[in-house]
Order: sequence, then structure tokens, then C-alpha cells
Amino acid sequence: MHRRRSVDRLQKQEFVASLHQTFKQTTLVVVTHQSGLTVGEVTSLRRQMRDAGAGFKVTKNRLARLALEGTQFEGLAPLFTGPTAIAFSADPVAAAKVAVTFANANDKLTIVGGAMGPQLLDPAGIKALATLPSLDELRGKLVGLLQTPATRVAAVLQAPAGQLARVLNAYASKGEAA
Repeated sequence: MHRRRSVDRLQKQEFVASLHQTFKQTTLVVVTHQSGLTVGEVTSLRRQMRDAGAGFKVTKNRLARLALEGTQFEGLAPLFTGPTAIAFSADPVAAAKVAVTFANANDKLTIVGGAMGPQLLDPAGIKALATLPSLDELRGKLVGLLQTPATRVAAVLQAPAGQLARVLNAYASKGEAA
């Protein structure tokens, strides 16, 4: 009996240390209540989170509150009551997107709140965050914006000299008119 207690204590300490490290490396934490999710549903949610670069973990409230200590997410401690699970990501939107999408399709998962760094967010804030583009989507848009002008310049440079002269003349006239 005594041996069992020390193993449990060691497992709890390892869980707290692991979760504490997760909180230190994370930008966004979404706190959820999950009740009645099947193993298959949790597995599906974890897979969706992993595909988005996020994580999902069912927590023990007392241990999670211990893990929050000394991190930028300490303000979340009061949300850890009931059947709690967390979604987390380094990307400031990924965990929110997946959690909100899953919660909209499955009433067994409810968004309780969360935080982006030290900024606490209510469920509406998490849902608003979920509508923003992810870092990968923003990078794609930025690359597209950077490539478009280069494509236009290349097309102009490949144009016959007369057309190029007309384009330059049009820009010069436009500059004088301004």
C-alpha cells in the first residue's frame, strides 16, 4: 500500500512538471469542459489538434492549478473546476480554431475560457480568436503578396520596348498630375 502511494506521488509530480513545461512553451491555452466524450471522439480531437500544431490534454484540476504556478497562465486557475481538458498551441490561433470547430459540432465539449499569454479570454474571445487566420495561413498570404508585384514587374520587363515606354510615360504623367 505504501509503495503504491509513492508511485502515484511520483506520477503526479511528473505530470505537473510536464504540464508546467507545456504552459511555458505555449502561447495560447483554451480551457474546456468535456463530459461524455467517447475514446474515439477524444482520439479524433487529439488528431485534429496535432494536425493543426496544437495539443489536447485531459487534466486533473488540482494538478493543473499546481502546473500553472509561475507561468503566464496563472490567471486561468479559477477555470479548473469540473471535467476539464485543455487545448494549447504555440500558434496564437491553432488551438482555438480546432476547439471551437469541434465544440460547434459536438455539444459534449464546451469552451470555458482561456488565455493568450497573460491576457485572459472568455468563451466569446476564444471564438473570436478562432476566426482569425493561423500563422501558416498568414505566411501563405504574405508570400502571395510578395510574389504578385514581382510577377507584374517581370511581365512589364518582358513587354516590347514600345509598350514599356508607354507604361513609363503613363507613370510619369500620373506623377505630374499629382
